[in-house]
Amino acid sequence: MKRAIFLLTVALTGTLSSCTGYPRILSFPFDAGGRSLNSPAGEVTPQLAGRYIVFISDRQQSQDVYLYDAVERRLIDLPGLNALDTLASHPAVTEDGRSIVFAGSREGRVDIYLYNVPTRQLRNLTPNLKAEVRNPTISADGSTIAFEAGAQGQWNITLIDASGNPINTPDAPR
Repeated sequence: MKRAIFLLTVALTGTLSSCTGYPRILSFPFDAGGRSLNSPAGEVTPQLAGRYIVFISDRQQSQDVYLYDAVERRLIDLPGLNALDTLASHPAVTEDGRSIVFAGSREGRVDIYLYNVPTRQLRNLTPNLKAEVRNPTISADGSTIAFEAGAQGQWNITLIDASGNPINTPDAPR
């Protein structure tokens, strides 16, 4: 009995001591000019992947996507991503920060967009999809994009690859 209590005490001490410092509150700089993570503007729907934080902000008087590198503590320039005629929402980023996916509303239609950070190319992945779309996310490696697609009064989760091609999934669990 004493041995069991001793082992339990050692196990609990080891488990609890590994939790020291969790959760940890990080403090990121505030910049009134909007050149950092925090600004006076509304910052909404932040998503974290690895060292990157992607979020929507209205700091330029439009609803744009921003990418922040938490290690280097700086915003990453995203030329060609944000457009005056598009309202962005629900961004997600890959673990390496190379791809960003988001929902973009243009002329009353919402589509899912993929932005390649190194090549600075923006691509609409759902121009021919006959459904409403929302809430995209991307896998850590950028190979798979998931989003909700609504048609015929029902919302379904849809999977596509980075080229916009549907991914076949089994109908029944194995």
